[in-house]
Amino acid sequence: MKIRRELWFGLTFMALIVIGAATVLLSAETITNGHLGLLMLSLVVVAIMLGFPTAFTLMGMGMLFTFMAYDRDWHRTLDLMVQSAYKTMANDVLIAVPLFVFMGYLVERANLIESLFKSLHLALARLPGALAVATLVTCTIFATATGIVGAVVTLMGLLALPAMLRGGYSVPLAAGAITAGGCLGILIPPSVLLIVYGATAGVSVVQLYAGAFFPGLMLAGLYILYVILIAKLKPQWAPPLSAADRVVPLPPLSQRLASSPTAHALVGLLKGRRNAEVPFSHVLRQLAIVALPAIVFALLAGFSYRAVTTVEAEARYDIEEIGAARGSGSSSGASSGGLAEPPAEGGLQEPPSEGGLQEPPSDGGLQEPPSGEAASPPPAASDASTLAPPPGAQPSAATSVAPAAAAAAEAPTYRAAPTWWIATFAVFGAITALFYLFLSFARLEIFKMLLASFFPLMLLILSVLGSIVLGLATPTEAAAMGALGGMLLAAAYRRLNLAVLKESVFLTAKTSAMVCWLFVGSAIFSAAFALLGGQALVEEWVLSMNLTKVQFLVLSQVIIFLLGWPLEWTEIIVIFMPIFIPLLDNFGVDPLFFGLLVALNLQTAFLSPPVAMAAFYLKGVSPPHVTLNQIFLGMLPFMGIQVLAIVLLYIWPQIGLWLPQLLYK
Repeated sequence: MKIRRELWFGLTFMALIVIGAATVLLSAETITNGHLGLLMLSLVVVAIMLGFPTAFTLMGMGMLFTFMAYDRDWHRTLDLMVQSAYKTMANDVLIAVPLFVFMGYLVERANLIESLFKSLHLALARLPGALAVATLVTCTIFATATGIVGAVVTLMGLLALPAMLRGGYSVPLAAGAITAGGCLGILIPPSVLLIVYGATAGVSVVQLYAGAFFPGLMLAGLYILYVILIAKLKPQWAPPLSAADRVVPLPPLSQRLASSPTAHALVGLLKGRRNAEVPFSHVLRQLAIVALPAIVFALLAGFSYRAVTTVEAEARYDIEEIGAARGSGSSSGASSGGLAEPPAEGGLQEPPSEGGLQEPPSDGGLQEPPSGEAASPPPAASDASTLAPPPGAQPSAATSVAPAAAAAAEAPTYRAAPTWWIATFAVFGAITALFYLFLSFARLEIFKMLLASFFPLMLLILSVLGSIVLGLATPTEAAAMGALGGMLLAAAYRRLNLAVLKESVFLTAKTSAMVCWLFVGSAIFSAAFALLGGQALVEEWVLSMNLTKVQFLVLSQVIIFLLGWPLEWTEIIVIFMPIFIPLLDNFGVDPLFFGLLVALNLQTAFLSPPVAMAAFYLKGVSPPHVTLNQIFLGMLPFMGIQVLAIVLLYIWPQIGLWLPQLLYK
């Protein structure tokens, strides 16, 4: 009965809105089709807020108002619907959606998140708010491996929330850390939102992934800084871990090597040969694990240094050729080709009266090179050039720039390492040195736990995102690799069986169908909106305000922020992005940069009440005494941090644009 009453209330409310809007429009003398488009937009938003399915609401409203725009011609209306559906199904970019979703569900079922969270909270035990920081770091790592918000929030609600409540953490702080960290999958690649935005706005998904990487890390870093600051200012909200919670049990063989868990591991292993009760093979295995960070650092530094300092042969050839051309132009008066200066005694002169225009003299002016031979450099340039002929040889036209430049290109040429490379590996080197300086047997056990849980995920992340960002594979190809990697990962941890595979395929099909039907509905809705002139009316209204670029960006982000309260990100992308995107050229806004701002802004769609799906995911797995109001209260500071991240990205756009410009300039 309750559901029936709510349904009748919704239908009655919607009917009243339609009747009221129709009365106003029919009574207006200046009504245009553009106003009908705005009415359609308003009705779609109201219907979605009442709980009607988004995709079918878009399709129904789009067909109804397209029928009105085509003067009640059903044939053309149905043609538009078929064409829109076919265009969506033929979009190659959307093939990546089911593959990435399938990879995410398989990684989630590999059960790595529990061991990763445990090892991280032990590794970060000395930090203020260690459990909350470990929660945020775990969510960040899983966001790069899955990108599924609901799965990450639910799993962390089952693992981290009970641990934080047992540790005496404030309920709002614990809930806010879980929901905010779980929503990072919206922004950090492989994000389905970025694929949907790229397909809607016509922006390269590869560049969007490269651009969203650092803003995602920046947002996660701001979350962690906030948690540490709160734990320092209000220790009662995030008490430190007890001594019992920090204890890491050592294996029997490691206990024989170590005088205490805090003894230096490297020194103990090097002296372990003296202990006859410890097999030498065990010592070698432990030393190999200890040496891994140094080996990885050396390999990364070596290969990346060669990549950033080696000048490509083609580029060097071009540089040599340009330099030779410039040198030849400096003394062209005595050459037999090229642009020559006029004779010194004459300057610019009129042609002789008896002949009119004459050909230039043979020792200057514009001439064609001898047939079959390249133009030779002038003697003056050849004397000072590295391309000079050997002593005793006469310069000839056959001495060309190209063979000499090609010969010079064979020799290796290097340039200085860029500043960003030096700074990055200076930080990595300092971290590696600190690792060995403070490596105890207890920390070695934590490191092995991290290797077992984090290293497989890192391989999967690097194979998928690295191949996309470096241009080795398209997003669709990388998604296929990720799906295969997810299956191998689940099989390696003995979690792959028919039930898991069946459930993952079903959930993937469900999510993919939702995205595809949303695109079909969005295409029909956008076509109807444009046919009615709604887009032109909105554009005319925005341009009439004479906004600057800053004012337009602020207005658009405020609108998206407010829309994130009642609507989800999928609805905002497919309904409102087709309205905003055509306006970007008028204000000189890069669609890539605008997409990064929107992706940061749409984090609020999962954190803002009353929709706030992350809150409902967490409430479904939290203890009974945790209320929705406490969860909403914990979300508010993290929403403020999101606004701060948007401001920082606008002030310093290179946070998001530096990597795409570096890789794809």
